[in-house]
Amino acid sequence: MTRFNTQLVHGLPVDDNNTGAVNPPIYNSTTYAFERVDAMPRYDYARSGNPTRDFLERQIAQLEQGTRGFAFASGLAAIHAVLSIFKPGDRIVVGDNIYGGTYSQLNEFFTRWGLKVESIDTQDLEALTAAVQVDPANGIAPAQAVYFETITNPLLKVNDVRGISAVAHRYGALSIVDNTFVTPYLQQPLALGADIVIHSATKYLAGHSDVNAGLVVVSGEELANRIYFAQNRLGGVLAPAECDAVRRGIQTLALRMDRQQENALAVGRYLLAHPLVKSVHYPGLPGAGDQRLASKGLKGAGGVLSFEVVPGVDPADVLNNLHVFRLAVSLGAVESLAELPCRMTHFELPREERLKVGITDELVRLSLGIEDAADLIEDLGQAFEIAYEEYIKRHAEADVFSQLTSGAFA
Repeated sequence: MTRFNTQLVHGLPVDDNNTGAVNPPIYNSTTYAFERVDAMPRYDYARSGNPTRDFLERQIAQLEQGTRGFAFASGLAAIHAVLSIFKPGDRIVVGDNIYGGTYSQLNEFFTRWGLKVESIDTQDLEALTAAVQVDPANGIAPAQAVYFETITNPLLKVNDVRGISAVAHRYGALSIVDNTFVTPYLQQPLALGADIVIHSATKYLAGHSDVNAGLVVVSGEELANRIYFAQNRLGGVLAPAECDAVRRGIQTLALRMDRQQENALAVGRYLLAHPLVKSVHYPGLPGAGDQRLASKGLKGAGGVLSFEVVPGVDPADVLNNLHVFRLAVSLGAVESLAELPCRMTHFELPREERLKVGITDELVRLSLGIEDAADLIEDLGQAFEIAYEEYIKRHAEADVFSQLTSGAFA
């Protein structure tokens, strides 16, 4: 059996042609000819199966050590397919710090469908246990699933996949993990006990901000059949050209992520020492407290970090004056991106919900690319200088106003 980096480059052959092509072909055909009426061909209609998509699905299943993989048109399409396996009345326990689009889909769509969603701090295994188990005295049925992110977005809290999955299984619930922030390069949740892994492959796996894609990997044939039914009947499949773009991105995943983590650590250390920064959230920093990576099955912390500016500094003054960093949502690409979660990626969350879990109005999220770390740090430095000048200007204006209103110039 080949090792992980070799699997990134070569994947598993679909054996769909005999041309000797080094790269798998892109099959754009929507339909396939039957040899005869009573034949059962491997491919009949593109929604049900496609050789290009098969290659990607087999590869991600191999990388995640799962039974089968499934490719979707976006990360949210992948999440939708997974959640659609549940029925009205089912209860899902969800991590309290998740991507805004996931929050919206759960609370604005699936609750209308009859799913019951309960938010919990998944780092607190005692609280999680209480939330998952049955409570007949209060008419609460056991949860059917626990849904959480390996490293949370945007506060970078590290969840214990093994511990959470053990709690879920103790009470007959599924463990569903969004592994987007770390990818199978840094952690394979199925090997730690999870049942379903989800990726927004738009991010690190594709890696170039040029394709929307979602991937799901499951453990066990029964779950695989349920996800395939959702994929085939809901129809949110990933098109062949996009499948190939993700496959091509996966080939350089390890190289890109190594550089992105180096840059995240360098930028994180710079931010820790900056006087305009109140706090830095990155579990790869020395002394990150309870966020010990190896003990939770992680080989690294990924390339995303977040930080809060000190009170009085407007984070928009920092973000609006960046030049190397691009002001944009998304993450995991070769270029560095910066955004304000309260206004951008997490605007769907009501402000009181955001503040409850620590997503303040001063929180900035950075996705580190593969540029030179010194250029990224210099870019942040000049933006901080402008933000400080604006801070001084506002305070000077406030002082003049207070003097005028107090009669100091009478």
